[in-house]
Amino acid sequence: MRDTHVDEYGGNDEAAFWDVRYTGKACKQMEDLPVDIADALLALEKALKWCGPVQHKRPHYGKIRGLKKNVDIHHCHLNQGRPTYVAAWKVADKQNKKVEIVHVGTHEKTDYRRLG
Repeated sequence: MRDTHVDEYGGNDEAAFWDVRYTGKACKQMEDLPVDIADALLALEKALKWCGPVQHKRPHYGKIRGLKKNVDIHHCHLNQGRPTYVAAWKVADKQNKKVEIVHVGTHEKTDYRRLG
């Protein structure tokens, strides 16, 4: 069965999906994730593909503020408890619906200023 998506205009257009990619750094960080966190990251990836970068239903979701102008970065927690893992993604190209996951790791080791 083929995935279909109904866009906001009522059309079934595969172009409505967002293209989700990982930076090289994020790919390397994924290698060290526990299995349950990797599963949560894959669920986030699927949600980003279907719904885009705004993920209000994700735990501790927020847009990262105070970065350079025109930098659109979002983040959320991937689990509860300690250590808390977070993912951060940026809108690489809004017009062409491209999102890039730029960071995956523990909250304690995340420097949000360096993501932009």
